[in-house]
Parts: sequence; structure tokens; C-alpha cells
Amino acid sequence: MPAFVFALLSYFGWGTGDIFGAIAARKIGAYAATLWIFIFGIILFSFYIPFATKELLMLTGPLLLLNLGLGFFFVSGNIAINESLVRSNPSLALTIIGGFPALVVIFSLLFLGEHISSLQFLVILIIFLGVFLCTLDLRMFKKKQRVDKGIIFALYAMVSLAIYFTFIKGIIREIGWFWPNFISFFWFPMIYFIMKWKQMKIENPIKTKSLIAIGASTFLLRMGDFAFNLGISSGFTTLVAPIAGAYPTLSVILGFKVFKEPISMQQRIGIIVSLTGIVLLGLISI
Repeated sequence: MPAFVFALLSYFGWGTGDIFGAIAARKIGAYAATLWIFIFGIILFSFYIPFATKELLMLTGPLLLLNLGLGFFFVSGNIAINESLVRSNPSLALTIIGGFPALVVIFSLLFLGEHISSLQFLVILIIFLGVFLCTLDLRMFKKKQRVDKGIIFALYAMVSLAIYFTFIKGIIREIGWFWPNFISFFWFPMIYFIMKWKQMKIENPIKTKSLIAIGASTFLLRMGDFAFNLGISSGFTTLVAPIAGAYPTLSVILGFKVFKEPISMQQRIGIIVSLTGIVLLGLISI
């Protein structure tokens, strides 16, 4: 039961947090929004450090290096999320990104020796069918159009988040749920250097009236991350990952209401297929 509760917290945190992140990204840019969200996250969760010093003593050199390596995928994946939300239709992008739990299950099966049923495997194929329909608009081949760059960012985010959340659970078992994510946050200077390289301005959240959106996105996304860690630390990855990963069912509804951006019929079908698969994967894993 606790794992199920943590999965639901991740569902609501990620589902609503990405929408606030998209609002902020459209005001100050994807990179600036991501940078501020990580800075706010470090400040906010620093208050918990005095309660987690015991777990930090169990951190070894190899674990730290592995954590930092996985942290690269975590931070770069979050950059890609905001880029996809700015460059493409938010509902479409979030649906593709929401396929990462299926990859978590596959990676856990291939590399960590976990097991899935034939029914779970079938549902995973359904999810990827939906992602395929969302990603490749067949009309592009007739018009010889280029693939939407926002979709490419969404695909990268899906894969990078799957890598991170698959392998971080080994570190969680050693040092608890807090430090693995908090250590990963410290890749955030990468965003700053990319912005300097691209000569991008770091907008002031107060002046751009994006402070509330950034604050809400920070709290909700990080709540989803830590709840996910707590859930998989109990060993129920095949339960937590699918339920938490069904968050696009919430994001898509909010995205349509907030942004009101049209999508093609094929992409609508892809969204429905993918979300159906994610929900089914959650239901059969309970």
C-alpha cells in the first residue's frame, strides 16, 4: 500500500508540475526555467539535509561517481522536457515523455534481472505504438518535411529519464531516498554554461512574472521525484513506474485547457493509444 500511495504522489506531482514548467518556459525560455527550477529545488530541499546526514555517511566513492553519471541523464532529460514543451505541442510531447515507465520496466528486465508477465509486455508494445504514432506524422513523408525538433527532445527525455530511474534504485537501497536525487541536482551548472555558450539571457522570475509558475513546478516535480524514489526503494518498480508514469493522462487534460493547441488526427490517436497503454500497465501491475 505505501508504494501505491507514493506512486500516486508522483502521478499528481509530475502531471501538474510539467504544466507549470511549460508556463514558465514560455515566459523566460526552456533553459532559464529549468535552471531556476533546479536552483529553487536545491534551496528548498536543503532544509532536509540535517535529517539525512546518517545516510550520507554510507556514500562511497564508486556510488558517488555512479550517482553523478546518472545525474547527467536526469538534468539533461529535464532540459529536454522543457525544450519539447516550448518547441512542440505540450500534450503531444508529454505523451511521448510519459512512455519512459515502459522503458524502465524493459531496462529492469534486461539489466537488473526483474521479471514481467506476457500481458505487461503486450501493453508495453501498445505504449510504443502510441509513441510511434505521436512521433512520426506520416504526412511528412509526402510533404518531405523535417521531423519536429520538439519531438526529438521529447524522445531524448523519455530515454534519459528511463535510464536514470532504472539504475538509481540501486543507489537508493544503499543511501536512502533523499541523497540520490539531491546529488543529481548539482549538474544544474551545465544549464548555465549552455546558456552562456548560446548567449541566452537568464531572465529574472520576478520581473517576468514567472515566479509562481517556477515555484509551483519546483515543488510538484521534486515531490514527484522523491515520492518515486520512496516507492521503488520498497522494491515495487513494476508497480510504481507504470502508475507514476501515467501522469500524462493528467498533463494532457491540463495541457488542452491551458494551451489549447491543435494536433492532427493521427497524433490524437497516438495520444489515446499511448495513454491507454500506460493506464493498463498501471492497472495490471497492482
